[in-house]
Amino acid sequence: MRFVLMILLFVIFGYSLGLVLVNSKEVAVNLLFTQAPEMNLGLLLILCIALGVLIGMLLALLMFKVLQNKWEIGRLNKENKRLKDELTQAAVEIERHSLASQADKAVFVDSDLNAQQAPPETVDTSNSDNNKKTIR
Repeated sequence: MRFVLMILLFVIFGYSLGLVLVNSKEVAVNLLFTQAPEMNLGLLLILCIALGVLIGMLLALLMFKVLQNKWEIGRLNKENKRLKDELTQAAVEIERHSLASQADKAVFVDSDLNAQQAPPETVDTSNSDNNKKTIR
């Protein structure tokens, strides 16, 4: 990778040097509010290209950051929605368990009341066969 980068920089440097040598004409630069001194056209082209590349890279970085923030906001919104649904589901489960435990308590209380109101059942433990008298 480093080797490819060195070759790319060498090609760019060679192109810039060729641009300066081929365009050796001196031109005046008007900057709207001021006048820059006359400079080599090739050098002016290289400066403009470098400035354009720099501004383009900064704008691309800014746009990437904006897109990255949008992706993060979207991901967080989805997670927020999922957590809200999970919270709602948990609240329903808690309510269901609460109602079930209240119903169980009501059943236990009713059975306790019924046991207190009903007379105890007596069980005849005597053997009825032994008490029979045979008549002859």
